[in-house]
Amino acid sequence: MIENSNLISIKDLNFGYKKNAPLLQGINLEVPTASIFGFIGHNGAGKTTTMRIILGLLQPQSGSVSIFGKTLLQNREEIFSKVGSLIESPSIYQHLSGYDNLKVACQYLNIPFSKIDEVLEMVHLTENAKKISKKYSTGMKQRLGLAMALLRDPELLVLDEPTNGLDPVGMMEFRKLMIELNQAGKTIFLSSHLLTEVEKMATHIGIIQNGDFLFQGTMSELDKLRNTNLEIILKVSDANIVNTMLSNDIKTNIIDSETLSLVVIDREHLATIINKIVHQGVKVYEAIPMKKGLEEIFLNTIN
Repeated sequence: MIENSNLISIKDLNFGYKKNAPLLQGINLEVPTASIFGFIGHNGAGKTTTMRIILGLLQPQSGSVSIFGKTLLQNREEIFSKVGSLIESPSIYQHLSGYDNLKVACQYLNIPFSKIDEVLEMVHLTENAKKISKKYSTGMKQRLGLAMALLRDPELLVLDEPTNGLDPVGMMEFRKLMIELNQAGKTIFLSSHLLTEVEKMATHIGIIQNGDFLFQGTMSELDKLRNTNLEIILKVSDANIVNTMLSNDIKTNIIDSETLSLVVIDREHLATIINKIVHQGVKVYEAIPMKKGLEEIFLNTIN
């Protein structure tokens, strides 16, 4: 594994399925080693196309893709020996058990069968290994597909919409599994339209819209976006006085006689507002920030 660097690096990448109709335009993307990178965007934004280019399934018109510090074009075999992927639904033989599906995959990849028990345990399918896969739940099938992707003990996992079709329990189990794999040292690059799920496990976020990145960075950098234009619920001794005092300068809304909401630029602005209120003889009992979720930030970013 390469240390303290970006495991995936894309520079000035352009791609279109039709001439003069670009889908990806000048894409630049950095996926840090040992991160969980959540790749989000509307359907048609370019997520799956980008992932297919990373996996060598599509050839860009221009630009470069490097993985593990080596160019994809010249080092395909070496790179993909360390990459596992799950794009769309896993390819499963429904008449075979989970264990036998993995045996087929081992034969195809020239991997010893001794690896099967290890990956089954990793994805928590050991107890259902001998069960016919046709009887698997959607979540179990996704985990079986992930087990196939893990057979070569990859350093990088590329997963496209891996939680599609999962119920809440299945999503929780998958999220826990991603965190466990990441803590074991694997880099995970996953796309999803389930923004709340991404937020719970990602260390980094990339937002793509119309083939271009609108944001990419750490969750800490994302938090800086949360802390701008903050909506605050304020508990005070007299909401009407505060509303009259502030309404000409900032957006306010009275909720009840002792509660109002207001929007401030940032935390420093909030401190100034509270100081002003106190100096007018009004008591401030509580200031509760209404934290923005990833979904709200995403919608604000693309609009």
